[in-house]
Amino acid sequence: MYLVHAHLELPPGNRLPPDVRELVRASIVPGDRVEHVAVHPRSSSRLTLGFYLLADGLGEAEERAVRVCGRLLCDVPQLAGARLTGAGVPLIPLAFEAQPVE
Repeated sequence: MYLVHAHLELPPGNRLPPDVRELVRASIVPGDRVEHVAVHPRSSSRLTLGFYLLADGLGEAEERAVRVCGRLLCDVPQLAGARLTGAGVPLIPLAFEAQPVE
């Protein structure tokens, strides 16, 4: 399972709908292989979606998140004007630092 963050931004003057969490979650279908989606409004016009996806590899997970977002932007009228500004696995630098060998 992979966590992929997708960043969406609405056009100037548009605002996220108050029920954005429910709209996004209701739009996920079994074929997306999304186990969970976290919805994080960043401002009145910016949103980060955290997709927990089943995939055979990192590239597939990121591609799957981009496809799901593309469908959301087409199928959810309240997000129709939004654009995907980025998608990728968040990096946690300290988790990968080498530990001293004793």
